[in-house]
Amino acid sequence: MKNSKGFTLVELVVVIVVLGLLAVAALPRFINVTDQAKEASIEGVAGGFATAVLSARAQWEAEGRPTNDDGDYVVDYDGTEFRLTKSTTDNGFVREGYPTGLQGISGGQGESVTDAGCVDLMEELLQNPPSVTNGTVNDEKYFAEAETSTTCTYTQQEGKEHSFTYDVTTGSVTVSLDN
Repeated sequence: MKNSKGFTLVELVVVIVVLGLLAVAALPRFINVTDQAKEASIEGVAGGFATAVLSARAQWEAEGRPTNDDGDYVVDYDGTEFRLTKSTTDNGFVREGYPTGLQGISGGQGESVTDAGCVDLMEELLQNPPSVTNGTVNDEKYFAEAETSTTCTYTQQEGKEHSFTYDVTTGSVTVSLDN
């Protein structure tokens, strides 16, 4: 009998089949991990945004609710001056002191927001914001739009359309996952 070294053809085929079965079982798990990472990403950005909104409001409260020359609520938050919500007899119930846009640059009046104001809010409230646009999406991570005059919606542009919405009348930030 010959003294042979190595594997037989049958042994190699069995190993290849086993590796194929393992790959088929593991692949869906890796795909799911990517979706979970994108969900976690938008939840993290939304959490940072909510924290920044509340921090700007807290700074405004701590400074004694400052106003500009027109009587509008404003706050200088981290070197950027924001216009804030203000209750009036015209707008009904609006919680005061939440950012609506940059003072003198973007946004509407009082509790009103615009598409450009939504972009400015994300870019200026967050210290290291993801890229955001309200126009044609190129490489930006988020698309921003004022869905109503009082809400900004930020939609993730990678994969599923996960989004979060900021309501300036209450300061709430709500995440919507596209499952």
